[in-house]
Amino acid sequence: MSGNWRDRTATRFECQKMPAVSSRGMVVSNHPLASSAGAEMLAAGGNAIDAAIATLFTLTVVEPMMVGIIGGGMAHVRLADGSHRFLDGQSTVPSAVRDDTYTSRQGAAHDVFDTVGNENLNGAKAVATPGSLKAWCETLRRFGDVMQPAIKHAARGYAATPYLHECISESAAEMRKDKPIAAIYLPDGEPLKIGERVIQAEYAETLRYIADHGDNALYEGPLGDILVDYMEKTGGFIRRNDLTSYKTVERQPIRADYRGWTILGPPPPAASGVHIAQMLNILEGYDIGGLGFGTPETIHYLAEVLKIAFADRAAASGDPDYVGVPVERLTSKAYAEERRRAIDPARAQAWGAGVSQLEGAHTTHMTAADSFGNVVATTQTINNLFGAKIMIPGLGAIANNYMNLFDPRPGHALSLAPGKRVTTSMSPMMALRDGKLRYALGLPGGKRIFPSAMQALINLIDHGMSLQEAVEAPRVWTEGNALEVEQTVPESVRTRLASVGHKVQPVATVAGGMNGIAFDDDGSMTGAACWRADGTPVGISGGLAKSGIRFRLS
Repeated sequence: MSGNWRDRTATRFECQKMPAVSSRGMVVSNHPLASSAGAEMLAAGGNAIDAAIATLFTLTVVEPMMVGIIGGGMAHVRLADGSHRFLDGQSTVPSAVRDDTYTSRQGAAHDVFDTVGNENLNGAKAVATPGSLKAWCETLRRFGDVMQPAIKHAARGYAATPYLHECISESAAEMRKDKPIAAIYLPDGEPLKIGERVIQAEYAETLRYIADHGDNALYEGPLGDILVDYMEKTGGFIRRNDLTSYKTVERQPIRADYRGWTILGPPPPAASGVHIAQMLNILEGYDIGGLGFGTPETIHYLAEVLKIAFADRAAASGDPDYVGVPVERLTSKAYAEERRRAIDPARAQAWGAGVSQLEGAHTTHMTAADSFGNVVATTQTINNLFGAKIMIPGLGAIANNYMNLFDPRPGHALSLAPGKRVTTSMSPMMALRDGKLRYALGLPGGKRIFPSAMQALINLIDHGMSLQEAVEAPRVWTEGNALEVEQTVPESVRTRLASVGHKVQPVATVAGGMNGIAFDDDGSMTGAACWRADGTPVGISGGLAKSGIRFRLS
């Protein structure tokens, strides 16, 4: 589509942040200290993998409400040889858990996994077998250097941001019930104030031990003993055999061909790659660029494909070792045509699944690239804000509450089973044109992640936005009920959408802080992060002096 997308828009916005441009490497995460930690690895001659792992360990310190070593995640790695792979480090159901371990809250809707006493939400019973630490350490077998920034910030402390303060305030009621976590984030019973130091001395010691011993410290060694002992004393389910038997899984990406672009996303148990491919295939039949960004027509089609995707997700998503996921049918052009024919361009509809056989919103994402061609886009989480709202004494680490992502009722795709991996919407995506990598991006946000990632790709490909514009642009979301639209979408557009049957609900944000990297032909990289989090791009340019160059006084 030629011309400026702003000439065809009904929804105007201005970017609130500036991108960064570099030639030797780029790191973008949702905290400036974490991005700086990754950039430090690049400046020292490391590659994107070194940078990514340094960033992730630092995020466990400076974004503790989102990510931790007792969590899980999905990493999309592109190596310098052009190959892509996904490293699945998602958490799993402990072996002691059965499909009827929890009691579903009476009257809960089919897609609501509430249990009596919130046992799968808060506390020790909500904790699943962690995968993050093993995945990070397997990705990188030398730990000492990359962990030093995380250790430093944990031991010396860092200033609480307004974003962290708000997250603590939101979770304070539950966090007050756990003395170790409250001691750090709720001193004197009140949330840390903006600018106050966050010091995690016990966690710094845990990180030092991991730096010396790697993932065996938790999965085979004394850190695991501390975790298991805590679980046994507090009614949790993780036992030593859950840790020793945990394995990461390397998987191949889901591929979508969209208007001459190749889009690569995560495979099952992630639902995201499949349904992004499905939605793009359907939207390919419409002139999205010509319809314009943020117009009633474009948003209507987005809403309809989202409802279709969520109907199919509810029927056929899950761990492929336990559930038959019809990937080929869902990602086929023929199935997209079948679904597209049923869309009414002038009326909102309710949708059921077209196939037979479904998540917490508080996650983090980071993207790193080096000058050698290595790129890492990874999304990590402990599920809800501050996970299970408990800190493991002796580790200083916050535990996940991944058990809340499983259906407590037997007989469903997401029902509990020992060893089963969670289904996720994590979307560390990469887009290629003519075989060349052009974009890598991702974001946090639970079930709103993959719809938001899909919209960013459309912003780039159909509307011709810059990466900064694409990650900051207003978003929409629905899974079949209300159509959430960010408040930047004007009232005139909302009224038109309501007139064709959408139940429009203005919201402050849809999903969280997206970040990514754009790659240019000249080898330069542009890093961008949006206003929805503390996202910061840090790039490395310049380089060493030419050989033989000396400065001499005459």
